[in-house]
Amino acid sequence: MSSDKPSVYLILGTAGSGRREVVADLIEGGLGGDDHALVLLSADEAACEADAGLGTPGRWRWSEGRIEAPALGDATHVFLIADGRRNPVDQVEAFQAWLPASGGDLARIVCVIHCALAAKHHELLAWFDACVHFSDVVLLNRREGLANKWMSDFQARYASQFLPCLFELVKDRRVKNPALILEPQARRMSHVFDEELNWEVTGVAEDEAEGDEEVEAHAEVDPYIERRPGGRRVKEIPDVAKYLA
Repeated sequence: MSSDKPSVYLILGTAGSGRREVVADLIEGGLGGDDHALVLLSADEAACEADAGLGTPGRWRWSEGRIEAPALGDATHVFLIADGRRNPVDQVEAFQAWLPASGGDLARIVCVIHCALAAKHHELLAWFDACVHFSDVVLLNRREGLANKWMSDFQARYASQFLPCLFELVKDRRVKNPALILEPQARRMSHVFDEELNWEVTGVAEDEAEGDEEVEAHAEVDPYIERRPGGRRVKEIPDVAKYLA
């Protein structure tokens, strides 16, 4: 990562999952005195009490499938908090397009899981699966009142898949080690942001005249980003807005 570019963090999760409180904790506990944080909130999400710990947040807008956001200015660390009522896959795809023009470098994608919501609506697991697929760090929040067995089963669901992302608990709106969460090390399953890994060999053909082998390659399409001919995603996920108050 270039040292002269701001480090950009994409924060996924549902509305009400505690994303803003977590970001405030990461800023307070993980950044130094010379760092300047900029938080970008969706224009469609209302202000809340937790915004007091975010400095003076900016607002990004969703415009015809694109992210429109303010200039990053002199920020050293940027936290773009995704719209918690909108499809996270659409937002990851738009974020990928926005990032190069923003002047920042991707540090990490962090997902904050609303555990109580996941426990209440089993059908939302596909939505959380998508977020985990793109995430370097998964933070388990809103765990009050949940049985230990549910928490164990939820984590085992991903452990059995040998996912590389880091799972951590949030307690009293705080993470154990903010610096560890902010460490710009890729641990995500998705390669959509890894250009050098975004190509795959599809076959080898032998030239009959010369006897030479020709390697055919094409861009690898992330399973969540991939679309059918009609435009719909190959892997569809629930509309989380239907399950939120």
